[in-house]
Amino acid sequence: MSWKPLLIVLGVVLAAAGSLFAAFYFNAFLVDLWWFSALDYGLYFWARMLYQSIIFLVVTLFFFLLFFLNFWIGSRYLGAETPAHHDLEQGQTPPAPAASVTRPRSKYQRLYDQFQRGSLWFYLPLCLGLALLVALPVFAQWEQALLFFFAPNSGLTDPAFGKDISYYLFSLPFFSLIWHELLTASLILLVGLVSLYWLEQQMVAGYDQPMRRGAKIHIGLAMGFVVLIGAWYFVMDRQMLLYSDAHVPIFTGPGYVEMNFTLALIWACLILLLILGALAILYVETRKGLIWLVAVAIMFVGTLAFRYSSITPELLQKYVVNPNELDLQGPYIRQNIQATLAAYNLQDVETRRYPVQDIPWNTSATEFKETLVNIPIWDEVQLGQVFQELQEIRAYYIFNTLDVDRYTVNDHYQQVAVAAREIDLDKLPDESRNWVNEWMKYTHGYGAVMAPTAQTQAGDIDWLMHGIPPRSNVDLDIEQPGIYYGTGPSSPVIAPNESGEIDYASDDDLVLSDYAGKGGVRFSGLFRRAIFALYFGEVNLILTNQINQDSRILFRRNIAERIAHLTPFLHLDPHPYPVVTSERVYWIQDTYTLSSWFPSAYSTTADIDGKRREFNYIRNAAKVVVDAYDGSVDYYITEPDDPIIRAYARAYPGLLKSFDEMPRELRQHVRYPKRLFKTQLEVYSRYHQKKPGTFFKQEDLWEFAEVQWEDELRVMTPYYVTINLLDPDRFEFSLLAPMNPKGKNNMRALVVAGNDGDNYGRIVAYTFPRGSLVYGPAQADGFMKQDPIVTQEFALWNRRGAQAERGRLIVIPIDGVITYLQGVFLKAQTDANIPQLVRFISNVGYRVAMEPSLEGAFTALNQAALFDEDPSRIEPAVPPPVLPDREDHQSPQSAPAEQD
Repeated sequence: MSWKPLLIVLGVVLAAAGSLFAAFYFNAFLVDLWWFSALDYGLYFWARMLYQSIIFLVVTLFFFLLFFLNFWIGSRYLGAETPAHHDLEQGQTPPAPAASVTRPRSKYQRLYDQFQRGSLWFYLPLCLGLALLVALPVFAQWEQALLFFFAPNSGLTDPAFGKDISYYLFSLPFFSLIWHELLTASLILLVGLVSLYWLEQQMVAGYDQPMRRGAKIHIGLAMGFVVLIGAWYFVMDRQMLLYSDAHVPIFTGPGYVEMNFTLALIWACLILLLILGALAILYVETRKGLIWLVAVAIMFVGTLAFRYSSITPELLQKYVVNPNELDLQGPYIRQNIQATLAAYNLQDVETRRYPVQDIPWNTSATEFKETLVNIPIWDEVQLGQVFQELQEIRAYYIFNTLDVDRYTVNDHYQQVAVAAREIDLDKLPDESRNWVNEWMKYTHGYGAVMAPTAQTQAGDIDWLMHGIPPRSNVDLDIEQPGIYYGTGPSSPVIAPNESGEIDYASDDDLVLSDYAGKGGVRFSGLFRRAIFALYFGEVNLILTNQINQDSRILFRRNIAERIAHLTPFLHLDPHPYPVVTSERVYWIQDTYTLSSWFPSAYSTTADIDGKRREFNYIRNAAKVVVDAYDGSVDYYITEPDDPIIRAYARAYPGLLKSFDEMPRELRQHVRYPKRLFKTQLEVYSRYHQKKPGTFFKQEDLWEFAEVQWEDELRVMTPYYVTINLLDPDRFEFSLLAPMNPKGKNNMRALVVAGNDGDNYGRIVAYTFPRGSLVYGPAQADGFMKQDPIVTQEFALWNRRGAQAERGRLIVIPIDGVITYLQGVFLKAQTDANIPQLVRFISNVGYRVAMEPSLEGAFTALNQAALFDEDPSRIEPAVPPPVLPDREDHQSPQSAPAEQD
């Protein structure tokens, strides 16, 4: 049977498969190149490609030379020119072979011949394949290698070994990665050389002479290389003690046993391994010292067993450490506390005592009145329902996210809720779902909606911006309200085009527009249309005649996908938020740098990038601004002291800008990320105990408050509020979180984080005296729910066919008084269940009031307090009258507030 036709067919199939792979790879490469270039990141694109290529080529070349040179040298030290010839004494000649005898060459002899002759056709593919196999894990983590070369010093020093923290963030992970590959390569090399020389002596007929001296030296050097790689492991093993979890849950990092017993064992292993390697090499060279070799080997194995055995450390912990644990572990607990606070950027948290007072308030004071007009009674859930029912307007519009921010409206600084009106093609009617509509007509959302989160009277919402096109009764305007890039799922579109894009529907007709932004990739040429048709699998991109000279293809329009594709090394906060400016809408995306390599620091987890990630170092390193109209992406460094973001800034010049370069109109809307603050508080709830004795006893643990909501307990996570806790003379946008003692319902602390100006990122923890009782959210919620007037009102509302719901419970400290507030929202039990604010419930201590105005609720509490002091001075507040049921019950949104 002839193999030639089969080989030809196989070659054609492989060539076709290779061509197909190359076409798809080249296609994706071109699309990426055009996309990066359209965003003015072409140089950055080539820099990433260059770094990947250089790292891959250098690592592959290193391992290739390691294998090739050693195997080539090995072939030089093989024995006779042919396997059947022995090395003879000087002056002797080999015997003449018998003419009648022809000895067939075995497969081992043929393989031996390839090694001995050093054939490039044998060594090149073998060594290249081995090099690629070893180098691939390094290439898969090429950015770790990049950080190693561009890493700056952090300015922080590890107290255990005196190394800069950057060594642990950048060098140690890279060394750990490269160590595994070097060990693999050294073992492959040693096994290959030993097999090569063994093949010469044992597998080739008639060849039984002793190994050459050069071959012995070569094997000895290979063994020495393996030993040195093993010794390097123990050098790093010392430093890996800083990541010990032997003392969890008390503290993280090494303790007395690790630094005084385990560390000594690691040094012993290192020294014994070097001695063992030297004796092994000596034995291979001289066949002497076997007894010493065996003895040292036994000592090494025994020491290694002690190193990794849990029995001895447990005995030392039990009989040496535990009787004097606080004294012996105290220095290491202090290291853990300091490292953890530094890793989570909590080392500068201020602690203050909050001067708890009781009512009555001075309701005529300016500070009191300013507090009232800034209380965010509307929460995102209730406002989201109002926005959805009243402002989506068309079926294909959607509010994917509703976010809280602050704006200066008519010279009044106030907290508002903002939502961008985005397009959702999945909501188009089936008869409208065609290629032209999806690619060219319904290309973008339109405008934004804004309403204050504070409201002092029951009734309808006072819109700051609403409608299509956006309208405002205050000094808010958007020059270009188109939303081409957003937070929802998005498909590619072509804009501008000959069909015209739908801006919005007016009373009589559709208002069309032509895209005038610089976003997307130019798309008019036939070659580009063919490339994109292949990339998206859409032949209509070639066939359509609706494309003109200005047409662009806009894709990767989801801002998270967009940023992740541009900078995959940054981790994204799950909640980007819109900012409305006079020009257009922008998105601000918080990004983080994470690491699991901060020494001696506590490790935690959080939902970032849509995944549950574990880390022990986090920084809100950069804010990313995405233009909702043209998709431009700009990066601004917010943590210039973060060594990780500084390393990337050094690797990619021009990518990351200074925070001062952010336009002022955007800079005044940056927020301290709620996810970051929550993560920090989860850590700080333990690590606010800065004294080792207190920390060891864990006597002052905190936790987030929990409040019963319907049939489940909900954690009261941080929320945005405009308050004067950071600076008593100034109300500013802040994050606030009440904290309880662990396992208790009373409040232990209020922690606030600043968002404005120089106070951005400033964290202050207000604590209460341990002997005093400050009611927590769950207790306040209980007082509200059991109040007879509140219970009676809710029962009457629900009997009349309406649904009364409590809003979010918030705590607001006012003039030293811890005050709880909750809105009551009425909904019709119909499909159009639009929440309407009808009452305010206020609580201080055991006193509860419910009124149709915020001022009335506070006044009622004041009256109750005065009545408690002297019942003869004032009558308690009279509850509001309850109206009888009406047959012609109005919908909640249209009914006057006082009717309920």
